[in-house]
Amino acid sequence: MKLVVGLGNPGVKYRQTRHNVGYLVLSELVSRYSGCSPKSKFHGDFVDVRDKKGDTVLLLCPTTYMNRSGLSVAEAVRFYKIPLENVLIVCDDLNLPFTKLRFRSEGSSGGQKGLADILQTLGTEKISRLRFGIGEPPARIDAADYVLMNFTEKEQPNLLIALKESADAVQYWIDCGIIESMNKYNGKS
Repeated sequence: MKLVVGLGNPGVKYRQTRHNVGYLVLSELVSRYSGCSPKSKFHGDFVDVRDKKGDTVLLLCPTTYMNRSGLSVAEAVRFYKIPLENVLIVCDDLNLPFTKLRFRSEGSSGGQKGLADILQTLGTEKISRLRFGIGEPPARIDAADYVLMNFTEKEQPNLLIALKESADAVQYWIDCGIIESMNKYNGKS
């Protein structure tokens, strides 16, 4: 079994914000499977789907708010006894240019508070993640305010393309693992 976690904040207020890019990627991925209806469990919304081999993949969006995402992820990992190498976190990244994707197999949170809470709760930095670049905040805008801003109208066309590519990247990780995913996606501009 594999677990893919899309990070974000629950509620209409946050739906299209930069911080919710993990939710948006998982929404795109879920739309590719017919007959999926989300269930509530593990302090989150999830669907379970089958990969090409017929194995179960759990797609989870924690509803604990970003800074408490570890609670949701830890519950799902413990309940299903999912090996940590089978967990992928999808999150926003201020340090990457807008729509740039980067897989990592381990490391620090890079300041992403949801990822930080997951790493602390699980007690390891050896968790795979797909970072989605949201770009740096413009001058005079605080990073905490910037991540809670909606994507601009000008950004929308590129955002839609990048969300589809991100869902493709997650699917590739499900099928091929983290090393091949890093090799395929990290060099793209």
